[in-house]
Amino acid sequence: MKAIVVTDQAAGTAGMKLAERPEPEATQNDVLVEVYASGFTPGELTWPGTWTDRLGRDRTPSIPGHEVAGVVSALGYGTRGLSVGQRVFGLADWTRDGTLAERVAIEARNLAPLPGDVDFTVGASLPISGLTAWQGLFVHGRFQAGQSVLVHGAAGGVGSMVAQLAKAAGAYVIGTGRTADRGTALDFGAQEFVDLDHDTLEDVGQVDLVFDVIGGDIGRRSAGLVRAGGMLVTIAGPAEAQPAEGLAVDFVVEADRAQLGEIVRRVQDGRLRTNVGNVTTLDDAVGALNPKHRAKGKTMVRVRR
Repeated sequence: MKAIVVTDQAAGTAGMKLAERPEPEATQNDVLVEVYASGFTPGELTWPGTWTDRLGRDRTPSIPGHEVAGVVSALGYGTRGLSVGQRVFGLADWTRDGTLAERVAIEARNLAPLPGDVDFTVGASLPISGLTAWQGLFVHGRFQAGQSVLVHGAAGGVGSMVAQLAKAAGAYVIGTGRTADRGTALDFGAQEFVDLDHDTLEDVGQVDLVFDVIGGDIGRRSAGLVRAGGMLVTIAGPAEAQPAEGLAVDFVVEADRAQLGEIVRRVQDGRLRTNVGNVTTLDDAVGALNPKHRAKGKTMVRVRR
């Protein structure tokens, strides 16, 4: 089958190439998915699981990509809950070959049914951004209606999902970003916008929850914005500063079928929109995923029509 592979961590996206790879097999509790669309997160080329298996052994050449939407073509031994021919979407394992390929083997529990009225490209854009936003807000952030939420990177893939989910759940949403991000952040649900190029972050005052996707100096300064009993939730690694009277939590997103179902239902009824930019083909993905060529919004790879 055709797939995008990487062999050199130092090369980043420049080291990607289209190649022929062996067909994957659905082992115990797996399904084999015919990939219709897939997503890629540039940061995954720095993750250990992209280069080694669960025992730390080198597994290059590796196929990157963890978001997928497609059709189940085979079931592994003992697999339950899904059926051959079913439309699905979900999150591939971190330490196995991924979704920038014509087929992928995935644990069935990592997938959820994809309704027939949701396009494959939209489905594949949801798992990482949607689950990260959902888990950061409602699981780790313990969000409650009426709270104020500061969303860093509110025009990005994760931030735009956080802003929409938080606003729909009854939050007052403040988004941050660069000057050019203002319109997108407001369009996706932010009620205020802080321009990190020109505004002073501390002028926001105190909020109940900070959702940080940036880290570094912004993450450290954000700890001071959390009011008593509030939360700083980050996906940028362990928090470098703790709120004086609140709690800081860092987490790694996990696959969850029930949460995927909640997210896609919101897409169906119009409460949630994806931030998709360019849609490319598997043959053209190497160039399209290069940071120099990526458009605003999430670049998606359409593998089949």
